[in-house]
Amino acid sequence: MAVGNGALAALLPVPGVRLATVSAGIKKPGRKDLVLMELAPGSHCVGVFTRNAFCAAPVIVAREHLADCSGRPAYLLVNTGNANAGTGAPGLADARRCSAALAELTGVEAESVLPFSTGVIGEPLPVQKIIEALPNALTDLQADGWLAAASGIMTTDTRPKAHSLSFHCEGRDYVITGMAKGAGMIRPNMATMLAYLATDVAVSTPLLQALLSEAAELSFNRITIDGDTSTNDACVLVATGAAGNDPVTGAGGALYNALREALQALCVELAQGLVRDGEGASKFVTVQVNGGRNEQECLDVAFTIAHSPLVKTALFASDPNWGRLLAAIGRAGLPELDVRLVGVYLNDVLIAEHGCRAASYREEQGVAAMAPEEIVIRIELQRGAQQATVWTTDFSYDYVRINAEYRT
Repeated sequence: MAVGNGALAALLPVPGVRLATVSAGIKKPGRKDLVLMELAPGSHCVGVFTRNAFCAAPVIVAREHLADCSGRPAYLLVNTGNANAGTGAPGLADARRCSAALAELTGVEAESVLPFSTGVIGEPLPVQKIIEALPNALTDLQADGWLAAASGIMTTDTRPKAHSLSFHCEGRDYVITGMAKGAGMIRPNMATMLAYLATDVAVSTPLLQALLSEAAELSFNRITIDGDTSTNDACVLVATGAAGNDPVTGAGGALYNALREALQALCVELAQGLVRDGEGASKFVTVQVNGGRNEQECLDVAFTIAHSPLVKTALFASDPNWGRLLAAIGRAGLPELDVRLVGVYLNDVLIAEHGCRAASYREEQGVAAMAPEEIVIRIELQRGAQQATVWTTDFSYDYVRINAEYRT
């Protein structure tokens, strides 16, 4: 189950990036579960990673390698079917073995290979299967491999998430393309389950990191399916420089602004795609909180609503149970909240104000507002000028089924 048709527009190759998607048989025989990304020499690469203290072995190794190669890796290696998380020292050794095997085949340093994994936590990584699939992956590298790769990194996803944007600036054409996976264990608290973005713009590494961190904060850090932060979250941005522009090294300027806008738009598109494909989702829900004293308190209210099982189950039932919204707002921890000023809307239908049901509200209005696949919950706090928006889903029977059966 997913919200919206999920049709993908044409995915544009990024000069300097080639991809391959092959089968290693990690969890299911014949499934294409191993993705290899080759980056042209001179490419700059940055990332944001999970804040979960039990971060997976590939997260630890990828961070180390990214630092050791000064942000200029040659390959990204992604497997699904096994998270290599909760695996201790053997898991670290396994992630390093995969990197070393690819490095030996390609003549690069092991630190030039960044490993990534997603799948079941706590199981040993089938390293030999991955190593045996590497020659096929190297043979199959191609510039237009984005769609196959977007499918190859999926786990409980029902459809691939990928998007491309092109833009023109100061006489040159540029492109940015990205893909992401994730449908459950989604409250990224950094980026997302896995996301890979690439552009042909030449950008310095420090500025690239700043751009990615900002874009992730405004997109992937504004989504939640179930409030759980994964052990394996990683979002990587590559700038190949193949467009031939003078490297962008500072904020400001036409190209910086154009890239920043395109990157943020791409990340929002991918982040919303994850929510639309949330496990068992039947609703795509925008929670918009206006009138806060600061952005953080707006986010506190929005995420309290988005994480409430009672709100999420009411959304699944298309039940305008506005009392659950009031309860969530009230426990969000806002100091000195004057509930008499708070307005609550469902798809522009005012349902509560002055601390109680709005005098104009009729139950049939709420039922009609809750019926569509896409719903906006808008909260007006009227205590400041700040606002924040979060995207989430309902909780359905299928969410329970998918996660109950995940390991079986």
